[in-house]
Amino acid sequence: MAASKMITASMGGLRTSSAPSLTQFRVRPLTCASAPSPSCPARLVPHPPDLTRWVRREGGFVHKALKIAEGESFGLGLVASEEISKGSELISLPSHLPLSFRSLDPSDGADASDSALIELARRVPEELWAMRLGLKLLRERATVGSFWWPYISNLPEAFSVPIFFSGEDIKNLQYAPLLHQVNKRCRFLLDFEKEIKRVVENLAPENHPFGGLEVNASSLGWAMSAVSSRAFRLHNKALLDGPLTDIPMLLPLIDMCNHSFHPNAQIVQEQDSKDPKMLVKVVAETQIEKNTPVTLNYGCLNNDLLLLDYGFVIPSNPYDHVELKYDGVLLDAASMAAGVSSPAFSSTNQWQQQILSQLNLHGDDALLKVTLGGPELIDGRLIAALRVLLTSDKEAVLKHDLNTLQSLSVEAPLGVSNEIAALRTVIALCVIVLGHFPTKIMEDESLLRENVSSLTKLAIEFRIEKKSMIINVMKDLTHRVKMLSKVKVSVQG
Repeated sequence: MAASKMITASMGGLRTSSAPSLTQFRVRPLTCASAPSPSCPARLVPHPPDLTRWVRREGGFVHKALKIAEGESFGLGLVASEEISKGSELISLPSHLPLSFRSLDPSDGADASDSALIELARRVPEELWAMRLGLKLLRERATVGSFWWPYISNLPEAFSVPIFFSGEDIKNLQYAPLLHQVNKRCRFLLDFEKEIKRVVENLAPENHPFGGLEVNASSLGWAMSAVSSRAFRLHNKALLDGPLTDIPMLLPLIDMCNHSFHPNAQIVQEQDSKDPKMLVKVVAETQIEKNTPVTLNYGCLNNDLLLLDYGFVIPSNPYDHVELKYDGVLLDAASMAAGVSSPAFSSTNQWQQQILSQLNLHGDDALLKVTLGGPELIDGRLIAALRVLLTSDKEAVLKHDLNTLQSLSVEAPLGVSNEIAALRTVIALCVIVLGHFPTKIMEDESLLRENVSSLTKLAIEFRIEKKSMIINVMKDLTHRVKMLSKVKVSVQG
């Protein structure tokens, strides 16, 4: 994953929807910003070392036309100060500059403080991998004279990710799957703070993994956010002294490239025969005009992940979707609302159940989460289930394989009437999903015109994008129904 620089000047303390702000410390803490304040500097220290100069001094390469700048449309990032031609090398880093957690093996020459850090990293669940490298980042931040201080001091002092939202702004997201993830992360950080205190309480000062500084949930949240928004998963045998293995790394300066689904640069991971220590490069994929931000594609991510890990949302994100549970009673209600006679989603035949099992939508280990939106428009398993359950013609269904039934691009595999009924059911399902949002888009847009905080604005923009995406799905499906209806009338005529 790549880096995001869409940051705010300062953030509130870590909160859950019910937890208080964590800003009270008993001993010297690794602090982070505890309240929004426009006067606070955007970076960790007011006047950090020149990052570009440091990279060059340490044997890296930085194109002479690159500068660090801040703009309203792209936040803090790398910008071309003059035109850069396609194929130009923009940044190259030698292997000793990336910051990574290279080993979790206590026998790998680790001292006592390393062992404590490794033990803590082992207690982090895999899905929160960013916290593991975050522990290393906090260790280096606490180390006086750390080699990486020129890089760390240039990091944002705060991040606009939802774990730092107020309880009210978390509610303002209005989207249950994201609320669940936010509260899950907050709860982990609160629990992990206690875990760290248990591990370090009896350690001698020289063995303390953070140099005697207290690490609390708020500073843990800062570190996890720094990694989740900036780290890349790369592989390099020379770095690891072993087989090729993916490993999260913080790449100084490279992680100041902003995101675009249509980037003008790309990361090239190769070793130069003239310089075998070179780990990673950034190369211009297109011509980059003067005053244009340098961008990388962080991945085909929906707005949930972009907000959760990076702290921003993309308007009209082609990969955005909503999650919902496959539920027979809900589909019966949607189908009846769509005017489909006698739907039977909650009372299926045995042969239909067998197909649902193949789709992993039936049985003890069924995966019931389905989606609307994104490139597929309708989750393939959902459209297949609707097509199958809205017909009684078993033979017609068995003529097709599952891939055909799951493809929306295969028009009406079970007949036009069946397809219209399935699409109308999805449209009604969209209406039901929209009804679960407490506010309408017009109300949200009216709120944005008021003097709201940057985080409230971000939460409102997130829910607007979710609702707009659902409405666009409905428009697309309505158009398909109209086209199919014309075909049906033509055939009947």
